[in-house]
Amino acid sequence: MGKRIPPPDSQGPIEPVNLREALEERYLAYALSTIMHRALPDVRDGLKPVHRRLLYAMRQLKLDPEGGFKKCARVVGDVIGKYHPHGDRAVYDALVRLAQDFAVRYPLVDGQGNFGNVDGDNAAAMRYTEARLTPIAAVLLDGIDEDSIDFRATYDGEEAEPVVLPANFPNLLANGSSGIAVGMATSIPPHNAGELCDAALHLIKFPNATADKLTELVPGPDLPTGGVIVEPREAIVEAYKTGRGSFRLRARWKEEDTGRGTYQIVVTEIPYQVQKARLVERIAELLQQKKLPLLADVRDESTEEVRLVLEPKSRTVDPVLLMEQLFKLTELEARLPLNMNVLSRGLVPNVIGLRQVLREWLDHRQVVLVRRSKHRLAKIDHRLEVLDGYLIVYLNLDKVIKIIREKDEPKPALMKAFKLTDVQTEAILNMRLRALRKLEEMEIKREHDSLTKERKELKSLLASKDRQWKRIADEIKSLKDQFGQKTALGRRRTSFAEAPEGVETELAEAMIEKEPVTVVLSEKGWIRAIKGHQTEPDSLAFKEGDKLKRFVKAQTTDTLLLFATNGRFYSLGADKLPGGRGHGEPFRLMIDIEEASDAVELFVHEEGRKLLVASTSGHGFIVPEDEVLAQTRKGKQVLNVSAETEGVVCAPVEGDSIAVIGENRKLLLFPLKELPEMPRGKGVRLQRYKDGGLADAKVFDKKEGLTYEDAAGRNFTLPSAELRDWWGARAQAGRLPPKGFPKSGKFGPRF
Repeated sequence: MGKRIPPPDSQGPIEPVNLREALEERYLAYALSTIMHRALPDVRDGLKPVHRRLLYAMRQLKLDPEGGFKKCARVVGDVIGKYHPHGDRAVYDALVRLAQDFAVRYPLVDGQGNFGNVDGDNAAAMRYTEARLTPIAAVLLDGIDEDSIDFRATYDGEEAEPVVLPANFPNLLANGSSGIAVGMATSIPPHNAGELCDAALHLIKFPNATADKLTELVPGPDLPTGGVIVEPREAIVEAYKTGRGSFRLRARWKEEDTGRGTYQIVVTEIPYQVQKARLVERIAELLQQKKLPLLADVRDESTEEVRLVLEPKSRTVDPVLLMEQLFKLTELEARLPLNMNVLSRGLVPNVIGLRQVLREWLDHRQVVLVRRSKHRLAKIDHRLEVLDGYLIVYLNLDKVIKIIREKDEPKPALMKAFKLTDVQTEAILNMRLRALRKLEEMEIKREHDSLTKERKELKSLLASKDRQWKRIADEIKSLKDQFGQKTALGRRRTSFAEAPEGVETELAEAMIEKEPVTVVLSEKGWIRAIKGHQTEPDSLAFKEGDKLKRFVKAQTTDTLLLFATNGRFYSLGADKLPGGRGHGEPFRLMIDIEEASDAVELFVHEEGRKLLVASTSGHGFIVPEDEVLAQTRKGKQVLNVSAETEGVVCAPVEGDSIAVIGENRKLLLFPLKELPEMPRGKGVRLQRYKDGGLADAKVFDKKEGLTYEDAAGRNFTLPSAELRDWWGARAQAGRLPPKGFPKSGKFGPRF
């Protein structure tokens, strides 16, 4: 250990601090700062501090909607110099977003120059672009100078900035918001302002309105880029009730006839916040990878309007199926999250539903109205006091002039002579000579009467809650007239529809190009798929000591079912099998199957068919084939087997009778109806054995007789009349088969 160096005197003594406490304290301070001053919007005006400061700075620069534009660099300079001590890039990005009509539903900044585009291209540098406020931003700021909201000192204490804007516009929901804080995030999509006004008016009239009713008035998001929402109604209502949820949003498309029976699909609206250039790139990539077998080409023919042209592979391709495929694989369908995590009353971060968001905005509007009215009342009182003083002057003009001319200190003399207040006396002394005309006296009396009337109205407004809510309702109606659904800006852009049902199966088939294949399974478990159906079993080559077990003709769109000795069924996609070159691969690599188990049967799945399954102990049952489809690599247990037994038979049910033969070469025939149908189990006894077990079983038609294949591959059919001796009941022992029956004890191919 070296010598301990004491700290310099300027630092003072070193205090020991618990590291955990210090970290917790500092991290909490950072987290609160992020939540309150960066990431979460205020429920009242729907703005984060950076946006609020931008709008306020632009107002201070007099960038009103009717005025001229100023360079964005000037605006950003004022914002970071006076109110927001952060990077200019971040502030400019926030300004740009407020001007993009494809990013915000109701832009708050009117931009001149290149402000980026829906392809994802950036805006020009701030020295090239210009900006001013939009009418909606002006409405948000309306009344800010009338003591309607609180101001606080800026970071350096030299200026004041608004804590919240008066917000005569439901900005939080109308323009939405998104942000990631510490341990919490917010994501609110844009909505239609006219619909929000309707919901707010309903809430004023019926304060206990339910989320169900409000959702009728605000059916869902209304996005700047349009699109179609395909979320079920119940899910939308639940999302607005709780403040959490999501919406399935799809691109809008139409079919265009290109003559001679051909067509093309044109996408006119893409999902919100999806970059068009990236979307086209992704579709082109999938085309190259041959993952879109129904699509031939994609072209971007967009100008100011979005126009993506999709060409189908052929005129027979179903456009709905093609679009479903694209919705599944590309961003032509997106999930729009809803997480209404906001600062309630500007202080408390919490997730609230649609009703409470509107309630808090309306309550804020009431506070603003009361404060503005009180401010106006104080102004009127002051003005009336001054006007009363002016009227005294007109009634005693000569005396007033005499006092002003003769007295060294006219102020106290005037106050004493006419019983004037300090305010009145100052106003009289500051009057101009030209105001002493007779006409001015009449103007003052008219103004006095007008202000007295306004004062009376304001007093009654402040005294009655009902009048306040009527005034707020009138303001909202006026807002709706200005920006509602009947205006070009307020017209609803996003519509609602139901996603087509039952296309999943068709889609799964359409995703694979339908081609004939021959699937070959060897005795040692090697599997391969050879293109076409021309292959002959005799021409196949196998590894040394191996030979053919199953030879199945299928299509690439088929599902193959493999029944194993462990009683499980496994599903294999014909398109996913290894190619025909070489000997293929062991099927064990494609499924999770224990080493001791082996394949019993391999066949193409047919919907609606039934299967007979049986174990070596002679137990079995009928199972619907649709029940045995496995969703995972582990397969689906159907036939329950013990340690000593294993699955040995899987045969299609095509007939009304069952033939069972044991390893003891005893044959038994009995009616199919004696066998139960169930989805899983051990089954019932088919045939009784003293020694050995079940060799094979088959379902056949009694009228047509029993067919079997001999060792040379020839088919023989025993007519029903010759089988009389072998008929019996289920679970009997049976008797030796007729002469000529194969010594292998097998009936031959089952599928």
